[in-house]
This record gives sequence, C-alpha cells and structure tokens, in this order.
Amino acid sequence: MGSIHERTSQRVYELAVLVTAPVCGVLLVVLRVRPQSVEVAMPEAIRVCWEFGLIVVGVAGLLGMFWPGQLGTGLGIELAAVLMLGAIAAMYVVAVLVVAGAQAVVAASFVGAVAIGSWLRSMEIVRSLRWIIRMHQAGIEPWP
Repeated sequence: MGSIHERTSQRVYELAVLVTAPVCGVLLVVLRVRPQSVEVAMPEAIRVCWEFGLIVVGVAGLLGMFWPGQLGTGLGIELAAVLMLGAIAAMYVVAVLVVAGAQAVVAASFVGAVAIGSWLRSMEIVRSLRWIIRMHQAGIEPWP
C-alpha cells in the first residue's frame, strides 16, 4: 500500500482540500456564521446539508486516501467523496454568483476550480478502478 508520503505525494492539493473541508464545515456549524450568498441563495435544509456535507466529504475523502485495506475499497470511498466535494463546491459557486454576480468572479473561479478538480480526480479514480477490475479478471494481482 505504500507509505503516507508515497500515497499522497502526487495528490497534495487534494489532500489540502480534504483536510480543509471538514474544518470549514465544523466552523460553519459551531460558529453559526455563513457566507451571505449561502444564506440568501440556499433554503435552510440545503444549507444544513451543505455544511455537514463539507465535514462528511473531508472525513470520507481522507479515509479513502488512507484506507488500510484493499485499494479498490479505498478508491471507491475516495470516489464518493470527490464527487460529493465537486457538487458541494459547485453549489457554493452558484450561490455566490447568484447573489454577488460579477463581483464574485474571483471566489467563483477558485471554488469552481475545486469542483472541476474534484470531477477530474473522480475520472482518474474510475480509470484506476477499471484497471484493477481488468487485472483481477485476468488473474493478475495488480499490487504486491
């Protein structure tokens, strides 16, 4: 499975986002302070799901990255997390653009990059899972 350095050295940005997401989620929940765009654009139930989603995404994503068992299981958990992260980031982009319009171009660009990066990472994971399946079907153990 490799050391922590080997498993994360090619994914430092993903690691940084996944560590930051639950911190932001906890701060939103505990401090009860939300961005104005989220307050205005999202109904209460969606806001609560968005806040707790940040926590779940970060914890699940890190769990998937460092899964001690089978690689495919860890990748599956990570896949679910990065897909959800992309959706949560996109929700914020829409909210900030709806409320602030052109004034939100910088925030929307940076958070939009997180969404796009998450979806690109999900495509990489799907390719890796397909490779693992092909190796398994061929009777080849893909890792030592």
